Amino acid sequence: MIQKAPSEKNRDFWIFLIAVLLLWIKISILYKWCFHISTQSFWEAFLLEATTLGSLLGIFSLVFLSKKHRTKLCISLYFLLTAILYGNVLYYRFYIDFVTIPVLFQFKNVGGLSQSTMELIKFYDVFLFLDCFVLILLAKQQVLKQYTLSIRKKVVQSTICFTVIVPIVVSCFYHSGFWNQSYDKELIVKSLGLYSYHLFDVFQNSKSSMKSVLADSSEVEEIASYVKKKQQSDTVPEYHGIASGKNVIVIFLESTQGFVMDREIDGQEVTPYLNQLKKESLYFPNFYHQTAQGKTSDAEFILDNSLYPLSGGSVFVRKTNNHFVSLPKILKEQNYYSASFHGNDAFFWNRKVAYESFGYDRFFSKEDFEVTEENSINYGLKDIEFFQQSIPYLSELPEPYYAKFLTLTNHFPYLLDPEDRWISEPDTDQGMVNRYFTTVRYEDEAIKTFFNEIKGSEIYDNSIFVLFGDHYGISKSYYEALGKVLGHEISPNDDMELQKVPLLIHIPGMEGKEITTVGGQIDLRATILDLLGVSESDGALSFGKSLLMEDPNRFVAFRDGSFTTNQYSYIDHTCYAKETGKKVKRNYCSPYFSAVQQELNDSDKIIYGDLLRFLD
Repeated sequence: MIQKAPSEKNRDFWIFLIAVLLLWIKISILYKWCFHISTQSFWEAFLLEATTLGSLLGIFSLVFLSKKHRTKLCISLYFLLTAILYGNVLYYRFYIDFVTIPVLFQFKNVGGLSQSTMELIKFYDVFLFLDCFVLILLAKQQVLKQYTLSIRKKVVQSTICFTVIVPIVVSCFYHSGFWNQSYDKELIVKSLGLYSYHLFDVFQNSKSSMKSVLADSSEVEEIASYVKKKQQSDTVPEYHGIASGKNVIVIFLESTQGFVMDREIDGQEVTPYLNQLKKESLYFPNFYHQTAQGKTSDAEFILDNSLYPLSGGSVFVRKTNNHFVSLPKILKEQNYYSASFHGNDAFFWNRKVAYESFGYDRFFSKEDFEVTEENSINYGLKDIEFFQQSIPYLSELPEPYYAKFLTLTNHFPYLLDPEDRWISEPDTDQGMVNRYFTTVRYEDEAIKTFFNEIKGSEIYDNSIFVLFGDHYGISKSYYEALGKVLGHEISPNDDMELQKVPLLIHIPGMEGKEITTVGGQIDLRATILDLLGVSESDGALSFGKSLLMEDPNRFVAFRDGSFTTNQYSYIDHTCYAKETGKKVKRNYCSPYFSAVQQELNDSDKIIYGDLLRFLD
């Protein structure tokens, strides 16, 4: 029964209950409206809500450890948890992922707030914070002091403890595999609730920081055996050694997805030069990006080390003190000089430090270029100016060399000056999607400028050129608008196909050929070394296999545990036939489960344990 008994304690307890219920309702709505968490059964949905309620009760109960200012502490905590929730909303809008602790710590290294962040903020986001002020108004009302529940303190404590502990314990049994699938962040959220996911993330990162200290050489042997078996081949690829001794020039096509190739907008080609270049190159139409939260830095890491990126944060920020057997170091044994070119600040993604760790001889960053307000936009130097200013530096590098170029203009939120537009925008209700095609077209013109200026020179004749997309440009959040451009609604199977990025390997004087091998960025280093006729270093553990080698058992694994093969794709715990796009029985995908999980886990062991130091 409710009875009148004015008391400050009454108000504290009511504010505690209201705060828990308001935030529970808000996050439950966002689970469906923003995060699109799919629950497969009533019990899965119930456990998600129960674990979320339990975690909120546990967190807000901490205010009662204090004897004073409980209401103020409760309101402050409410603002903090709402801010964490909003941070996840902003991050999820583009990356379709949940924020991790490493991402928060690398905030300074990736450039902080920018136009990209501002693009994600919506006018209606203010409604996420209105309840905070409702809570303040309620706290000021005298009415909450007048009513209390005639329930014993021990009963309240027991009820809260039961609500906090039991759902999490039950959920851990229901989702028993999530402990070994820390790369699947949605599964962890479904198992523990969003806020407990963040606590689990703190625990995982604390544990991973100790792995390097506790690691020993015995951990490497089993991984080395698996890698050696995977890379075995009975045949020598057709193009093995065809580019022996040549310079290697790699061009990262920023945010460029495979669907832009051969696509037209109002009768105008989006990538006219790349369309022509692929006819004179080895072209891989079934090549996938495998990046995670590190985006371009992940693509660089995968290329140079043939390891998977971390599920949270970037190796460039978190693990630069590790020992790496990177592509620059392997090529150094063949007397190659290594350089990277980037029209942005050297500290962006902590590149200066990471490159030193990987063994690069030179990093040409923003300070090496003439950057003005007129020739830069968004994240740095425009691509055409970038290539034009880079060519003199390139011509002075000692040969043979490995040179890497990171383009910038085609970067979210895809801003472009009017004079740089070579194509009209498609007509969708998403300006970001419309702008994307204009910046891809500009990037294509920049690639054309680069090749036109070096053709006929020793740079062109003595080099091979590797051009590939580093990661997706349009995320799931914008699929409705993208579907209008593509001419069909985007299904889960289509989503997997949209992770394809262009890969062209141009070797002057060699005829073009389309190679339909299903592969990913993890295979790119092995492919380059294959063309050069160079073997992997004995101290390396590479999960990639040359795309020029035949292997019917190939799969492409992604950081969230999904994967694709030449016939099937495994997405959100569902198996799809690629040819029809329809769901099929799980057993068509199950033969790959063990290998995918092993590779992701073994790669993490190598990185967190710094295991390559034992093979030096």
